[in-house]
Amino acid sequence: MIKSQLIQRIAARNPHLHHGDVERIVNVILNEIVRAMKDDRRVELRGFGSFSVRYRKARMARNPRTGE
Repeated sequence: MIKSQLIQRIAARNPHLHHGDVERIVNVILNEIVRAMKDDRRVELRGFGSFSVRYRKARMARNPRTGE
């Protein structure tokens, strides 16, 4: 599901909310998750999941199409 689909579903289930308001709410929530992760904080949404940043060492990889 992409963000626009999420917004459409929320708006459809909440006809008392304007589509633009739903879009702003979703954007605020997602922006706050991103901001917290940029500050190396963990975000937990009970009953859904958690988001956190993990740092890993760089490694060599190859492009399966080009072989490079």
